[in-house]
Amino acid sequence: MSGDDITPARAKAQRERLPRPFPVCPPWRAGQIRGVRRFRALVVSAFAALPAVLGAGDVPARFDVVATKPASASIIIGTVTLAISPFIRKDGVYAATYLARVFPFFYSEKGRIVIAIPDNDLRRVARGEAAGFKGRATTDSGDVRRIEGSAMPTGPLAGKLRVKVFITRHIALTYNTTYELQGVETPLAAATAR
Repeated sequence: MSGDDITPARAKAQRERLPRPFPVCPPWRAGQIRGVRRFRALVVSAFAALPAVLGAGDVPARFDVVATKPASASIIIGTVTLAISPFIRKDGVYAATYLARVFPFFYSEKGRIVIAIPDNDLRRVARGEAAGFKGRATTDSGDVRRIEGSAMPTGPLAGKLRVKVFITRHIALTYNTTYELQGVETPLAAATAR
């Protein structure tokens, strides 16, 4: 019997006896492919959101040390110059020492400044948004002065500060100065700098 003697019915019977090959790829419009496309879009979205999620948990280390420039405030009979050591952040609170000098009276005052800035506010600053803060200054003689202010970033590592130091309940000296972040800059912070 030669190959020409095979009838169509016999060929069909032979094909049915052979195992069908496993389909490597289903047809183009199959439901599995549409599901993979939807899953792919979800995975791409998740990876795109990953930097924001990673940055939301911890405050970048670059906020650990903040240096400010000396600033002056005018009073009726002279000026008050305020110099502050670099602020060190620990447990959500910045602490530094200060020296205030009144000219022309050659009067000076030393003390310690403590400012609380929550992590959420520092994250806002990291995103380039302004944030307010409150704190207190305690003189070496024990007098306590209320402090209020705001920080406005001008770049990833610097910005402007406006600080009010209340001498009495209703009288405050206003200082306008700048700050510079001197903590360790993280790779994520460098990547998200504006």
